[in-house]
Amino acid sequence: MSRPAPSTRDSYRHFREIQTRWMDNDVYGHMNNVVHYSLFDTAVNGWLIEQGTLDIHRGEQIGLVVETGCRYFSEMAFPDVITAGIRVATLGNSSVRYEIGLFRNDEINAAAEGFFVHVYVDRDTRRPKPLGDTLRSALQAIASAGA
Repeated sequence: MSRPAPSTRDSYRHFREIQTRWMDNDVYGHMNNVVHYSLFDTAVNGWLIEQGTLDIHRGEQIGLVVETGCRYFSEMAFPDVITAGIRVATLGNSSVRYEIGLFRNDEINAAAEGFFVHVYVDRDTRRPKPLGDTLRSALQAIASAGA
């Protein structure tokens, strides 16, 4: 089975720097795999909040994760600084596929790459709801070609 090569920084549209923590390392001396998913969430939701498109306490619309995945290429560990690259790969009526690359310190190639799909729903009914204009516009700004 052929394994794809990691993406480079220029494959992503927006970046967030995240400092690793001592507790991120596991008994094997590298960042535990569950931390990668936490970094994906932190990067995307932080960006959404900064864009003014996510109000975690009172927003009428929220994104629920319906699918995730991660590919690991090289180790990361505390005290590395991680740069998370974010892009939108698919933009639907009520769903978005985010792709995130985690870059260790100043490295050009991603140490890990992952994705998750949000389905945006009404906070109260939990039924899918079309993306609002402000959210769609922000997502289009970081969409890769073909999204």
